[in-house]
Amino acid sequence: MHEKTRLIRAGAVPQPLAKTVGPPVQRGSTVLMPTAESLYDHDQTTYGRQGLAAQAALQDALAAMEHAVGVTLYPSGLAALTGALLAVLKAGDELLVVDNIYAPTRRFCDQVLQRYGVAVRYFDPRTPPEKLVEGASDAVRLILMESPGSLTLEMQDMTRVAELARARKILTACDNTWGAGYLFQPLKHGLDLSIQALTKYVGGHSDVFMGSAAARDPALVRKLNDGVLHLGWAVSPDDAYLMLRGLRTLPARLERQGRNSLEVAEWLGMQPEVAAIYHPALPSFPDHALWRRDFAGTASLFTFALQPGPESAVNAFLDALKLFGLGFSWGGFESLAISVDPQLKQRRFKHAYPGPLVRLHVGLEEPADLIEDLRQALDAYTAARP
Repeated sequence: MHEKTRLIRAGAVPQPLAKTVGPPVQRGSTVLMPTAESLYDHDQTTYGRQGLAAQAALQDALAAMEHAVGVTLYPSGLAALTGALLAVLKAGDELLVVDNIYAPTRRFCDQVLQRYGVAVRYFDPRTPPEKLVEGASDAVRLILMESPGSLTLEMQDMTRVAELARARKILTACDNTWGAGYLFQPLKHGLDLSIQALTKYVGGHSDVFMGSAAARDPALVRKLNDGVLHLGWAVSPDDAYLMLRGLRTLPARLERQGRNSLEVAEWLGMQPEVAAIYHPALPSFPDHALWRRDFAGTASLFTFALQPGPESAVNAFLDALKLFGLGFSWGGFESLAISVDPQLKQRRFKHAYPGPLVRLHVGLEEPADLIEDLRQALDAYTAARP
């Protein structure tokens, strides 16, 4: 062969590959098929966009955690939610969505789904399951829940909703990012779809985007897979590898961060500047019994209400924080804080809170240091109040 040809063909993958703890990271668009007949065997992976070793390993691990028949991967948590909705809904269907749903999901429902003929109706997260399902019209195809909600933490009895909905042949799904597929396993509780932003707890390091949708019904898994195929979504092997690496330490991180969050929440509850705590693992939380029944532990995300004060004072509190970063994501190793009230304006069902709301994500830092940081920020809040 010519020197150019020899150079191009050199360096083929050794067979067999050495066995390592993690899967090989295969960066490939072209997949070489063994025979001409296999080129059109759609039961095989024929193109790299479908995912190779790292993606398959992550899907297998997530399926084991979620007790699923299959898991589909998406390039972000929002893409997982939008992808799952598109996979099961069609023009003429109606979608029931809990009013405390993740804001970008709401934006997709209002600005995209309705444009394509899917009716969207929001329901109060405190709606009893019987009233919710019995009040659903015959056009309702899916009920989408988020429990706890990622801002105000209200919970729904998703187990009961799923039971009642199944009798009416209505699908149920939840954004389970708070439960991470580990603290709460929706499919074991009768839901049809478990969706989460892997970006948060599974990734765990605030440096990679991905989402997943899991199902137990093979027909539903096929719909999810077809949706990914038809819309051309893909996740990179490097990102899949990072997600799989994060998954290995998920139980340890969730246990530590959940414990840290409880310690911080209990301390906040004793501070005079704090009017209320919204943390599912606290006995004072309105839905504590539901959390205790269904969840294996607590996540690190919770919200608290300050004593009444102006927005300028809330900003003074946030700006005074040194260990808590100001950022919208959560689930990583680092602590974060945001103000909540600006996001509540779009909700259909208004609930009264005793003061401005602040959401905390508690990381892996020492709780005593976080408490000291919060104490001096509360002092700044007091100083900024009229």
